[in-house]
Amino acid sequence: MRKAQVAMALLASLSIFAASCGDDEKSDSTAAPTTVAEAPDETTGDTTADTSAPDTTPGEVDYMWTPNADLLAGAEGQVNIVAWAGYIEDGSTDPAYDWVTPFTEMTGCAVNTKLGNSSDEMVQLMQSGEYDGVSASGDATQRLISGGEVAEIDVAEYSSYENIFEQLKLQPWNSVDGVPFGIPHGRGANLLVYNTEAFADSAPDSWSAMFEAGGPADGAVSVYDSPIYIADAALYLMAHNPELGITNPYALDQTQFDAAVALLEQQAALTSQYWALYTDQQASLEDGSVLAGTTWQVIVNLAQGNGALIDAVKPVEGATGWSDTWMLASNAANPNCMKLWMDWIASPWANAQVAVWFGEAPSNALACTLADMADHCATFHAEEDDYWSDVWYWTTATEQCLDGRNDVTCVGYTEWVNAWTALRA
Repeated sequence: MRKAQVAMALLASLSIFAASCGDDEKSDSTAAPTTVAEAPDETTGDTTADTSAPDTTPGEVDYMWTPNADLLAGAEGQVNIVAWAGYIEDGSTDPAYDWVTPFTEMTGCAVNTKLGNSSDEMVQLMQSGEYDGVSASGDATQRLISGGEVAEIDVAEYSSYENIFEQLKLQPWNSVDGVPFGIPHGRGANLLVYNTEAFADSAPDSWSAMFEAGGPADGAVSVYDSPIYIADAALYLMAHNPELGITNPYALDQTQFDAAVALLEQQAALTSQYWALYTDQQASLEDGSVLAGTTWQVIVNLAQGNGALIDAVKPVEGATGWSDTWMLASNAANPNCMKLWMDWIASPWANAQVAVWFGEAPSNALACTLADMADHCATFHAEEDDYWSDVWYWTTATEQCLDGRNDVTCVGYTEWVNAWTALRA
């Protein structure tokens, strides 16, 4: 996440096959998560102490969320959102996955979605001023904040914020000086996928399978096609070339940056595919033309479900990853509906739905307590703090070094884009 186009190919997702990063544990639950949480106190109208939905009759879903009364009173009737594909589902792709309809029924806010196919596109769309909010990855959030396209939030308006995993709050990609600029959505690690037949003698546990010549995947490596992938090369150098002094793959001075680009140029000779559309990599994994690559768990799940002879692992060097953020446009025409949406999508039931559909760890800790969510949260390591300790979430590189150095200038994201464009020319 963040990051690509996940709605269409998931229409065939009758079950999610869980790859569990190197083991063969599986979860076959696709039913809408349910819960027996109690309803809020109807005598007080409290919408913050208890976020359960009003009483439900047998067979109905308890959505575990009550709209903020003040926001509801001012709801504009619609909201226009820029989002990653798969983050806003209304049941038209798969009737089992619909978190738009209940939101509209509870709030009166119709949801209009504009899909963003890349972080760069999302930034451009938000700069148009036509949208009320966005689901932004860490390589877009700081650009939106610094450009004034998004606004800080008052967490008191969002009942769901309290139950967000603490590791995701007030991070460099979603806050400034301790002030939150959005609500964390979910997270995932960029994994190493490999063909189990090609690596039958020894399963890889290092990114060297993609960066060093002489391995089973030579000439059949699949690389994520984005400037942010430069951080993956920096991460590898951080472990294998400590003399460079890299401590944060998004904080690279010119020498460190040049070394990362040189490694990517070396990798190009081993590479058969640069993918941006996730279905492209999925197809290559299934037909065996890709033998190793950087991937997302959802791609592994889908390809394995179609019989691909693959597995995936988070390598010993750690990994890059994403933690997306729902952000409010600073000039939103429908701010109340957008705030309601942000609170809803981060609430336990809705957050569980999108986490299963997209294939990621939910951001709301209560999502993992819902029926049928235990296996999913285990597969995606949602509650394992240690698992995320060496995952470097996508972050926009700035000239002010993000690793705290003040004696040098780091290479800003514009130069990352220029270098990647030259590499891919």
